[in-house]
Amino acid sequence: MPIIIRLDVVMAKNKIRSKDLAEIIGITEANLSLLKNGKIKGFKIETLEKLCRALNCQPGDLLEFSEE
Repeated sequence: MPIIIRLDVVMAKNKIRSKDLAEIIGITEANLSLLKNGKIKGFKIETLEKLCRALNCQPGDLLEFSEE
């Protein structure tokens, strides 16, 4: 997949657990895990906004484009 999700890196920098982040943004821990592992085909911009607010980051901190 050409889009790499860097959620795990940003979570580590913020020292936040999956359980806590899932609760803050209002999704299940299972869905957050799928997102972290890139096992999804898409997600809502609203979810991206909530992640950025909770992690005090920009969308570019969470997503990266790769030609491979």
